[in-house]
Amino acid sequence: MGRLLFVLYMGLLVYFLFFAESYGRAGDITREYRYNLKLFAEIKRFWIYREEVGTLAMVLNIFGNVVGFVPFGYILPVMHCRFQNCLLVTLGGFSLSLCVETAQLVFRVGCFDVDDLVLNTLGAFLGYVAFWICNEIRRRLYGKEV
Repeated sequence: MGRLLFVLYMGLLVYFLFFAESYGRAGDITREYRYNLKLFAEIKRFWIYREEVGTLAMVLNIFGNVVGFVPFGYILPVMHCRFQNCLLVTLGGFSLSLCVETAQLVFRVGCFDVDDLVLNTLGAFLGYVAFWICNEIRRRLYGKEV
């Protein structure tokens, strides 16, 4: 079941990160390469100009990146006991995020953003924390590991 959920999650992630036109993901080879290498610049910009860009855009940009990677951190350790390590899952979330951001830059879909790397990695970490809490509750109630 964990593997099926992971495949579904990855399919949705790919769709929203590369193909969802409502999030400005329409690829265009004539577009310029867009990137932000200054840490926290986009987060700060969205927060300062939240009135102008709209609350929904701010929430989607800041919290959407975190929430989008929570399932990665949660489902990965459920899939395989080898991934029941916080550091390994967090590094996996960072690696996946780096691949996504690089692909967005190369294919000119979206923007390579170091803030997204931080937020996505935080999401994977929080997903693992949620898994760990649920696993601890399960172990105490039933005396079993996942």
